Amino acid sequence: MSEPWLITLDIDGTILHEDGSISDAVIDQVARLSGLGHEIMLATGRSVAATLPVLDLLGITPTYVVCSNGAITLQRDVDAPLGYRREIVETFNPSAVLQQIRGHLANAHYAVEDEEGYFRYTGEFPSSSMGVGGEQVAFEDLLSIDATRVVVISPGHDMEDFLAVVEKMGLHRVSYSIGWTAWLDIAPDGVNKSTSLERVRSRLGIPSSRLLAVGDGRNDIEMLRWAAVDGRAVAMGQAPDDVRAAATSVTASIYDDGLAKALAALV
Repeated sequence: MSEPWLITLDIDGTILHEDGSISDAVIDQVARLSGLGHEIMLATGRSVAATLPVLDLLGITPTYVVCSNGAITLQRDVDAPLGYRREIVETFNPSAVLQQIRGHLANAHYAVEDEEGYFRYTGEFPSSSMGVGGEQVAFEDLLSIDATRVVVISPGHDMEDFLAVVEKMGLHRVSYSIGWTAWLDIAPDGVNKSTSLERVRSRLGIPSSRLLAVGDGRNDIEMLRWAAVDGRAVAMGQAPDDVRAAATSVTASIYDDGLAKALAALV
């Protein structure tokens, strides 16, 4: 195809259902667009190890993949053990922000992901959030790790309470997004999906008028705004209002094949 689009897809809640399945309609649309020469890539909060299997499920091998909410950008490399190498890795020292958050959320659980995708965490963490593995450690052991991502969950808060607490923190030295539950993702300062995707777009030489981004979570807001400037930004139907507001259009929910419908509109 003479004019390929760059199609950037979130994973959880956009591609994958809660049980880890992908609808046949999504797989068919991805195959169709790939066959037409479009570049379909993933942009996710997941670690590298938790992202690469999704490429296999979709049957795609994009040039780039964005993981850890933009902190890690992978580049295709057939000589690398898993077919991709870490092209760009952005880390930060999490000590100050962890101690700041702990002052507001004394009973929260904390995890730090390093550039290899290994998690060290306090309290209880869902195993599905971890990549290559993890270990439970004391809070103090988290403070000296070079982090690509910090995750905070606060089981004692409902979403509105958690949002109120986060607003009081004034996290100005890091980028952060809030998940569906009382879940906070923290990335290096100024890093999010859109910062890495803009770098990818420039390297691929695809104009901003040929962008399509699809997502459902608050960590997708910057990505949707990035695509919306000149291209298309689609929020999933079950997305929160602030995510929907960042998009140029809203598709059906994941339960009604919203992603497949959004991809089918690109002809």
